[in-house]
Amino acid sequence: MAGGNAIRGTRVGAGPMGESERGESAPRETISYWCANGHESRPSFALDAEKPDSWDCPRCGLPGGRDKEAPPAAPRTEPYKTHLAYVKERRSDADGEAILAEALAKLRKQREGLS
Repeated sequence: MAGGNAIRGTRVGAGPMGESERGESAPRETISYWCANGHESRPSFALDAEKPDSWDCPRCGLPGGRDKEAPPAAPRTEPYKTHLAYVKERRSDADGEAILAEALAKLRKQREGLS
């Protein structure tokens, strides 16, 4: 076992890195964004940076806007569609009947060859 008073996980000379080592930070501006649930997010941006019109709320995930009285509406989510629902969008009932008849005829022909 190593003896000594060293604090584990540190090095000699290690300390908090401050502005003297990193340089000065850019001047910042805090912008408020409100979501439809009334949550306020306050991210900060550099003064010369382009500020986005919307910001996702870290609490509920809804988009937030700068106008507290009129926040953006929650995005509409599409319900889950099954494979059959997508097929029905592309094909009419008559097309489905024709494809089914073709597949059944093919199966009957294969079975006749096995008998």
